[in-house]
This record gives sequence, C-alpha cells and structure tokens, in this order.
Amino acid sequence: MSGRGPEGVVTRGTTNPNRLRRCDRWLAGPQAWRLRRAGPSPVVVDLGYGATPVTAVELAERLRRVRTDVQVVGVEIDRARVAAARPLERPGLRFAHGGFEVPLPGDARPVLVRAFNVLRQYDESAVAAAWATTTARLAPDGLLVDGTCDELGRLAAWVAVTRDGPHSLSLGWRLRGLERPGVVAERLPKVLIHRNVPGERVHALLGALDAAWERRAALASYGVRQRFVAAAAALRDDGWPVRDGPARWRLGELTVDWSAVAPRR
Repeated sequence: MSGRGPEGVVTRGTTNPNRLRRCDRWLAGPQAWRLRRAGPSPVVVDLGYGATPVTAVELAERLRRVRTDVQVVGVEIDRARVAAARPLERPGLRFAHGGFEVPLPGDARPVLVRAFNVLRQYDESAVAAAWATTTARLAPDGLLVDGTCDELGRLAAWVAVTRDGPHSLSLGWRLRGLERPGVVAERLPKVLIHRNVPGERVHALLGALDAAWERRAALASYGVRQRFVAAAAALRDDGWPVRDGPARWRLGELTVDWSAVAPRR
C-alpha cells in the first residue's frame, strides 16, 4: 500500500436514503454470483458514501440476503464523515478512511466496490486512473461499479469495471411517470456524460431506445412497464447487445455490453 495518503478529493457528500436501490438490486441479482463464489466473509466496499453513511448501511442489509457473512466497509476520504459513522459499526459493517486505493485491514481484497456519484466531479481524463487504482485492489472476479444517479435514485446509470476494463453499462429508471427513456442521459457516469453527442455510441443507443419507446406508444394503455419491456426487446431485435431479459426490464433496468457505448475518441 502507498504511504502517500488517500487518493482523491472530498465530494459534496450529498446522499439520501434508498438513493442507490437500483444498483443494489443489480448487485444482489445478476452480480450475486460474485459473492456466492467468493471465500468466507467476502468484503464489499461503499466508496465515497458521503455526508451520512446511510447507503453503506443499506448495502449491508441488502447483501446479507445473498451472503449472511458479507463484510461491508464504508470508505470515505473525509475523516470527519468516518468519525461520524463509527457509532453505527456492527458485525458485518465498519467504516474506514481512504480513497480510490481502498485501504482495508490485512490488505483484504474486495469482491465488490460501489462508487456512486464520486467521479462525477472529476475531469473525464481522471477516470481511467481512478478505475485502474481501484480495480488493482479487487479480489479475483471482483467488480468496480462506477455510477451516477439523481438525488432520489429515480434515474441511475453505472459502468461495471474489472481489472480488464469496463464490461457493461446499466441504466435504471423509475418507470412510473416516465416520458421517455433518454432522460437518463443527464445521469450518465463521467466517462460518458460528455459523449452524448452525435457520432458517439452512447448517443446512438439512447436515440435508438427513445425511438423504440415511441414505436411502442400503443402499449401505453397496458401500462408503462409493458411499453418499456417491448421497447427493450425491440432494441435487442435491432441488433443492440442488450443483456438479461424481461425479468430485469420490468424493473426499469437495461444493461448493454460496453462495446455498444465505448467512447470513440
């Protein structure tokens, strides 16, 4: 471990209860195999949890349904936030001071690192180095989730990153009241937020999804969920590398291969 101190800068710290539920549901669903395959007491990190530790507490509760022996560590670069969270420590949940280098007792290797709304304030040029620093700390089959969401978690987007690089982009919506899926563009992770312009793959993806949504307008009378599932299926039929299937789509969740959205330059 480096003796230079935590890597990163203090975030604004904005957080809310249940804000990261969409990503947590994905971690406890399609990605649950990573926890089940891990050895005893797998470690999961909530990196940059913010002004209050509520998201780390919720993550521990949700992942315990997958592995009762999971160990969740909230890591924050702000020492005052760590001190404020310490009274909430209990078996399976603790807090530590650090940054992208993910310092853990005994040099433990985390199976999952969830970093939401952390890189949003950085320059796009800083993303690759942050990913590399954190993924170097992962356990075998480990995963970094770099994501962004709105204040209430109604819109969310996250990139799944391993030591080999990014593998997928997931998008999540609160379907009730959704006017068009493309509104999630405002919550794209830093690596993609400035790429939502003509000529870039992520712009083409969101445009194709909006078009599929419009073509399925007749299904609105059956409910927004039916319309969204049909739009996701149409996107796949059109050749986009959409993962999973209706069971995930009904949740307002869509995952595509990274190749579908990787920046062109």
